[in-house]
Amino acid sequence: MAFRNIMECKKILRLVVACLVVLAAVKLYFRQDTVIGDFTSNILSRGYVKVPGQFWLANLKGGPTSSKLHVKPSPQTNTEKPKNQPNIIQPKPKVISTVKAPVRLHKGSLRVVHLDLKGAAPKISYFQELFPLISSLGANGILVEYEDMFPYEGELEILRSPYSYSADDIEEFKRLASLYSLEVIPLVQVFGHLEFVLKHGQFFDLREVSDFPNSLNPLNPGSLKLIEEMLTQVLKKHPETHWFHIGADEVYGLGESEDSKNWMKQNKKSVGELFLSHVVKVCQFLTEQSPGIKPIFWEDMLRKLNANLVKESGLPSLATPMIWNYNAKMNMTQIGQLLSNYQTAGFHNVWFASAFKGASGIDQRWTPIHQHLENHLAWLKVMVIMHKYPSIKLDGIALTGWQRYEHHTVLCELLPVAIPSLAICLETLKYGQFNQTAENEVEKLLGCKIDIKANSCKGNAAFPGAEVYNMVQKIHNELQKSVEKVLQNYHLRGSFGPYQRKFNFANPRNIGYFNGTLTKALKEWNPFMETFKREMMTIYFSNTVDEWMDENVKQHMDKLHSLDEDVRRIVKLKGQERSLNKIKFSW
Repeated sequence: MAFRNIMECKKILRLVVACLVVLAAVKLYFRQDTVIGDFTSNILSRGYVKVPGQFWLANLKGGPTSSKLHVKPSPQTNTEKPKNQPNIIQPKPKVISTVKAPVRLHKGSLRVVHLDLKGAAPKISYFQELFPLISSLGANGILVEYEDMFPYEGELEILRSPYSYSADDIEEFKRLASLYSLEVIPLVQVFGHLEFVLKHGQFFDLREVSDFPNSLNPLNPGSLKLIEEMLTQVLKKHPETHWFHIGADEVYGLGESEDSKNWMKQNKKSVGELFLSHVVKVCQFLTEQSPGIKPIFWEDMLRKLNANLVKESGLPSLATPMIWNYNAKMNMTQIGQLLSNYQTAGFHNVWFASAFKGASGIDQRWTPIHQHLENHLAWLKVMVIMHKYPSIKLDGIALTGWQRYEHHTVLCELLPVAIPSLAICLETLKYGQFNQTAENEVEKLLGCKIDIKANSCKGNAAFPGAEVYNMVQKIHNELQKSVEKVLQNYHLRGSFGPYQRKFNFANPRNIGYFNGTLTKALKEWNPFMETFKREMMTIYFSNTVDEWMDENVKQHMDKLHSLDEDVRRIVKLKGQERSLNKIKFSW
C-alpha cells in the first residue's frame, strides 16, 4: 500500500514537472519575437547595421568616418558617388585626436613648419598623414610656399605647374591643417626669387635685369599690378590668415636696370631705399585688402641698411622681419647686432627661421641630421638672450625645409627623407634641448631610433613616407658602389673596355668571367627601382618621380644597362675577327 502511494506520488510529480517544462517552452516561444526585436532595435540604435546608402552615417561616434582621416587613399580608389544614389549630408565626425597640446616657447609664439612647394610638391593625400605627426611633435603652424603649385586664374593661369593644386585641394589642405590645430601662413614672393613668373615671355619686360629671371623691376608700372593680383588671388583662398609672408629675400641685381638707376639719381636715393619703397607699397596693399593682417618678410636685404633709414620708411609699423640663419654654428654677436638694429629701427616683433632640410647643399640627397640639430640648439641660445631686447617680441620660429635653392636648380632632399630631422628639431624646440624625453618621443612617434651621428633612423620606421625614406637610403648608400664594383671587375677592365665594346671585338670566354656579377646587379636593382617608383608615386606626381630618378639613379643604371646590351650583342659574335676596313683610325 505504501509502495503504491509512493508510485502515485511519483506520477504526480512527473506530471507537474512535465507541465512546468511545457509552460516554460510556451513562454520561451512567445518571448522570442520580443527578444529578437529588442536586440535588432538595439543594434540599429547603436549604428551597427549596414543600411543601404547609409553605412557611413551609422557609427556617429567615429568608426569608418574618423579612421578615414588617418588612412592614405590608394591612387586607384574611386571616390566618385555612384549613379542614382541620393546625396547624403554627412555629419561631421567626432575625431579622437592623439595630438598633444604643444608646449610654447614663449607666450603667443609659433613653431611653424615650412613647406617649399617649388619642387617635389607632395599630393594632398600625403598631408593627411603628415599633419597629425608634426602636430604631435609640437608644430602649431604651416608656412606654405606655393610658387607654381597655386591654382592661379585668369591672366595668371600661365604661372601654374601642370601638376598644380586645384581650388578643392587648397580647401582640403586648410581643412587638414585646421583639424590638427596648425595655423596656415601663405608665402608669396613679391620681389626676388620670382623666376617662376619672370621666366614667361609675357613678363620679360618686368625683369630688373633683362637676361635674368630672378628679380622684379619695382619701377615698371606693371610690376606692382602683377604682385597685387597674385596676392589678391592667394588672399581669396586664405581669407582667415593672420600672417602673410611676402618673401623679399635675395633681390639679386636690384638697382641695375635703367629705371632704377634713373630713379636713384633723380631722387638721390640708394638701392636700400628702392627696396624699402617697393616692400612698403606691397605691405600697404596687403593691410588695405585684409585689415589686421601681419605681413612677414625675409630680412636679409635690411642687414646692411641704416636703422634710421628703415624707421623712416614706415616699414616697421607694417611688417615683421624673419631673421634666417641655417648654420650649425651661429655668430651670436652678429645675431645680437641684427636684433639691436631692428629694435632701433622700430620693429616690435620678430620671427626666426631655422632649417630642418635643404640648407646643407644645393644637390643634397640625404639629410645631415646633426647639422640641423645644432642649428636649432643655436637658435635656442638666441631665444635665451631675447630679454636684452625688451621692445621686441618673438612671434615664432619657422623651420624651413627648402626643396630647391631656386626655381631652376635641382632638388634637395625629399620631404620623407627629412622627417627624422624635422622630428628631432621640433622636439628640441619643445624641450629646449634634445634630451632623453625628446628622444623617447621621437622614437615613439616615428617607430625608429635616431642615430644622429650616422644620420639614420634605425628600426621599423612607421612615419609617413618611411618606405621612400628606406629606399632612398639604400640608393644613397649602395647604388653607386654596386655599379662601380661591376665596372671595376678585373676581367671587364682587361677584356671589355671601351675599344672592345665600340668595335664588337671581345672573347666570350672572358666576358663570362664578369657577366655573373653584372647579371646579379641587374637582378637586384631593376625590380628594386620599379618598386621604388611605385612608392614614390603614392606621395608625388610623375614629374617629381622622373626628375628624382634622372638626377640620382639614371646615370648609374644606364651604365649597367648599356654594359648588358653590349655583352648580349658581342657574345653572339663568338669572338669573330673585327673588320679592319670599317675602323677609322685617328692617327
